[in-house]
Amino acid sequence: MKLLFQVMSPSGPGARLSILIFHRVLRDVDPLFPDEMHASRFDALCGWLAAWFNVLPLDEAVHRLSADALPARALAITFDDGYADNAEVAAPILQRHQLPCTFFIATDFLDGGRMWNDIVIQTVRHAQGPVLDAGSAQGLDLGRHALGSWPQRRAAVDALLARVKYLDPARRLDVVHALAARSGVPLPPSEMMGSAQVAQLARDGFGIGGHTVNHPILARLDDAAALREMDDGRQRLQAITGTAVPLFAYPNGKPGTDYSGTTVQLARRCGFDAAVSTAWGSATRATDRFQLPRFTPWDQRHWPFALRIAANLRRNAQLLPAAA
Repeated sequence: MKLLFQVMSPSGPGARLSILIFHRVLRDVDPLFPDEMHASRFDALCGWLAAWFNVLPLDEAVHRLSADALPARALAITFDDGYADNAEVAAPILQRHQLPCTFFIATDFLDGGRMWNDIVIQTVRHAQGPVLDAGSAQGLDLGRHALGSWPQRRAAVDALLARVKYLDPARRLDVVHALAARSGVPLPPSEMMGSAQVAQLARDGFGIGGHTVNHPILARLDDAAALREMDDGRQRLQAITGTAVPLFAYPNGKPGTDYSGTTVQLARRCGFDAAVSTAWGSATRATDRFQLPRFTPWDQRHWPFALRIAANLRRNAQLLPAAA
């Protein structure tokens, strides 16, 4: 595999940078999300990455890509959102394999906050009875959902998330709180990091990146609100860590849907050095540094996992031309 990646991802001007994105590493397998990353699987994955790639801190990789100084088989690892298991489960595994990583943090959820999607997930997970009659909230019909099996509960989660994902953030939060109240499910404990954990990650040498304050869909905000989300989140992270925060991740990260060409310009204006999307593909010297592509290979066996990365290395990300 090293030889394959050496050919597909050479050093110098022809280099290609793979950037992986993760969100969570659970301690054990979750029956509601059996494909979610968990500790033993992540440990195996990190072993493969350490053996096959030159894994670099993302800020260093971006700088070296721009300078035509990227090594062969270059790869960076990132996590989004700021879940506590990033610090408690993922970070010790990364340290054991001596792998750098950048954690993109949405700051409003630190120290006891909850992401709106987690309220939906935990409501469906703990709802009683064979059917969840979600009713309506804020004029939105949330429907009825079967709960007789874990796959049915997963389908209910997916349907509810899709229905509320692109609502105005304040309305979205009202809707998911109403859903929890109607279902009789108490709000879940926070699953996010505390500020002290973010500071410790920085002291341990991991990168900390901006991911806004409230994780909004930036393309749906006016310019002033979008810039405020970026800058306020960055300022708080810099205060927590005592270090610069040079990198940014667009929430959700789909070009043209979750962020726009204007959003890209605002990220530049905010003072970030580079930003990452969730468009699949690998980055070359020609890639817009404020739309770096990322992806997650989901295969659980090492050969399919490796081939998935190889295929992504040859993919040209579909990015926004207006920001190129």
